[in-house]
Amino acid sequence: MADSDHVVRRAADADYQDVGAADGMRKGVLIDDSDGAPNFAMRRFVLDAGASVPEHTNEVEHEQYVLGGEYTVGVEGEEFTVSEGDSLLIPAGAVHWYRNEGDEEGAFICVVPNGDDDIQLVE
Repeated sequence: MADSDHVVRRAADADYQDVGAADGMRKGVLIDDSDGAPNFAMRRFVLDAGASVPEHTNEVEHEQYVLGGEYTVGVEGEEFTVSEGDSLLIPAGAVHWYRNEGDEEGAFICVVPNGDDDIQLVE
């Protein structure tokens, strides 16, 4: 827990880990409850060129902001091409997936409520 009410996390201090079910996707936790954030976790995801994430659901909603690149997001059977500056709301329980067919990585910020999130792959 942070010693004060504010936190400044430097980009170089974010620890990125591979996302288990998605080859070519990495997640860095920027701010979460371990930093004293009472309600939300902010994470940065990187989707490599040519990478994809299979259809899945999450127990919690996702608010996302695209930082760079261009990639496709599928939500409940609809496909959307997104790029820098676009925002998404993926409701809790919605089937969604990602595909980056471009030559450059895609990156986005994802904000979710703190707490447990049950992720289920769709078969």
